[in-house]
Amino acid sequence: MDQKKYLVVYSSLTGNTKKVADAIVEALGVNETNLQPVENKPDFAGYDLVVVGYWVDRGTADTKSKKYLESIKDSKVAVFATLGADPKSEHGTQSLNNGIALLDASNEVVGKFICQGKVSQEMIDMMLKMFGTSGHPHSVDAKRRALHEQASTHPDAADLAAAKEVFTQIKENLRRAK
Repeated sequence: MDQKKYLVVYSSLTGNTKKVADAIVEALGVNETNLQPVENKPDFAGYDLVVVGYWVDRGTADTKSKKYLESIKDSKVAVFATLGADPKSEHGTQSLNNGIALLDASNEVVGKFICQGKVSQEMIDMMLKMFGTSGHPHSVDAKRRALHEQASTHPDAADLAAAKEVFTQIKENLRRAK
């Protein structure tokens, strides 16, 4: 039986990151009391693993998650994220790495995961207002609308299965390390 203590903390704007957090909780085999929204600012002390999930905002963790990530000290940490763009793109990779870079050097990063998620309608409306429908890389043209439509199907079952696989492996690695 696994005696390790896990804390899963998440920030979710559209529900994407919460879905992934739920899958991670299932993979780690912890109960719902170990799943906390970042707004609760849960105490990370005493946990064998602190998992933090965020939605990507301007290429890094959202503001609430930034503050929480920066507060963690002397812990084993795994980070996950959701974003509207392709998670396998350079932007996706950099967005995850930017979140990890917020952690204090006293932490040990033991894993990471990123997947696509739907873009909030508020964000789409803001981009439309700021950039219009053509001429700017963030304009809401037909191509961008198609990307938003494709992103709206995520996280899907394959994304959640991938998250479970990654965090099952992290759990196993921690168990072996004792």
